[in-house]
Amino acid sequence: MNILVTGGAGYIGSHTCVELLNSGYDVTVIDNLCNANPKSLERVEAITGRKVKFYKGDVRDEALLRKIFAENEISAVIHFAGLKAVGESVAQPWRYYDNNLNTTLVLTKVMTDVGCKKIIFSSSATVYSGDNEMPLRETSRTGNCTNPYGWTKYMTEQILSGMAYADKAWSVVLLRYFNPIGAHESGMIGEDPRGIPNNLMPYITQVAIGRREKLSIYGNDYPTPDGTGVRDYIHVVDLAKGHVAAVKYVVSGQGCE
Repeated sequence: MNILVTGGAGYIGSHTCVELLNSGYDVTVIDNLCNANPKSLERVEAITGRKVKFYKGDVRDEALLRKIFAENEISAVIHFAGLKAVGESVAQPWRYYDNNLNTTLVLTKVMTDVGCKKIIFSSSATVYSGDNEMPLRETSRTGNCTNPYGWTKYMTEQILSGMAYADKAWSVVLLRYFNPIGAHESGMIGEDPRGIPNNLMPYITQVAIGRREKLSIYGNDYPTPDGTGVRDYIHVVDLAKGHVAAVKYVVSGQGCE
């Protein structure tokens, strides 16, 4: 079974490729490498001893997507591709709406045309309304997002759930997760963003290896015991294994979960 992974050279994507390959799936990747290490897929192959078929390009490139589906018998898609920095989305909202929504629209158009209607979407806990009581649950209210990044995830969920409602042949899984951290036990892949990191853990590791002089902790007025921010984390390998479980579900299911 061949799984297309959009954004598969990125942090979560590369770890998911490892788990897919180790579980016996064939993997095809499309990634424009805007925030990924070009060598990450070589390392995935070294870890697993298996090959990844890679296409460099943008998911909004409809012609390239059609070429990928024509050349490979894709059974399902895991859709990671997208911009993901909350602060940047506030400063550049149009860029985020253009990228994150149009990747999904072009991808699902091609998937519909070729009859591949199984998709797992990399959503986010940012889709939950800011006025929810803690802790959050799957049934907590969504919408009323606090930034354009969150809105793009919420709107993409609406697109995919609407398609599954209108066409029962679609099987959709929406995975809303918090902050992934960690690295593969081999040490060959991990979170190594190009440019300024968007998450805490890369800052910690960059300070540890001497790339940065110090670690700055921002905020002193949060409603926490010491006034600093609190975040929920999930290990990236656990998250990757969750995507493999979602593949097993999506290929035999229907509707939107």
